[in-house]
Amino acid sequence: MDLAYLRAHPAHLPTFRTHQRLRETPVAGGNICAAARLTLDDGHSVFAKSWPEGADRPAPEGFFAAEAAGLRWLREAGAVAVPEVVVALPDLLALDWVEPGEPTPEAADRFGRELAELHRAGAATFGAAWAGFIGSLPQDNTPTDGPWSTWFAERRLTPYLRRSVDAAALNSADVILIERVIDRVGGLGGDEPPARIHGDLWPGNVLWGADYRAWLVDPAAHGGHRETDLAQLALFGGIPHLDRVLAAYQESWPLPDGWRDRVPLHQLHLLLVHTALFGGSYRDAVVQTARAALGGAERATVDR
Repeated sequence: MDLAYLRAHPAHLPTFRTHQRLRETPVAGGNICAAARLTLDDGHSVFAKSWPEGADRPAPEGFFAAEAAGLRWLREAGAVAVPEVVVALPDLLALDWVEPGEPTPEAADRFGRELAELHRAGAATFGAAWAGFIGSLPQDNTPTDGPWSTWFAERRLTPYLRRSVDAAALNSADVILIERVIDRVGGLGGDEPPARIHGDLWPGNVLWGADYRAWLVDPAAHGGHRETDLAQLALFGGIPHLDRVLAAYQESWPLPDGWRDRVPLHQLHLLLVHTALFGGSYRDAVVQTARAALGGAERATVDR
């Protein structure tokens, strides 16, 4: 099986794997999927991810289709480097292999400019044309005209607050705090038309390639607010050379006033996803971020 054959017959890939007709090397695939590097007969490699064998439940319907749709949509912009989708099956996704490299200041500068170009490509609406996922959780991508603040409160904060409560990850005082944030989203300003965003852009979803580019992987892509991607890059220790990424972005497409005050608000969505998925170990981060978001709302009120 070479790359041309695989592109022409993607449904054959599971059979070739089952009969060990490919060289397969396990690689890190995150917290959800099993991942491997598959070496084809022509020496080409692909990155394959699949639902783990023996998992207590099957892959959610549409899980890999959503990721494939998001990758293709981001790639269509011709801006940031995004791996080509080679195979998209209900229980497996295979992408063109990206040879890992090291983050450099120059790559960070380029990434900042390219991310601005991706966002500027825009989206027809908030949400997307496909059902979404973030991690293994469903994400409501129903196309919506906005405004962004209402859409973000209703589709990105409230659902994961409810899921976090159901998971017993937050207490009643935490819920009151986060509901205050949700009620005040509109007062923070920053409403913009929908940008074309990755949607789950924590540092682990940026792959620094040997070609000195930053590649986007594992998206929860949709039409959203560009500040969401930038805020997520600062989570969990932050992406290498974050200051250079932001500076290059600002030179390409300056952010609106007050964007720094809104960083915690945009981060709150992904942190609530973590309490919904992984429980109370992320509670403190959610509470601290919600308090910081309220502080930004108070400063916005004073500025007005």
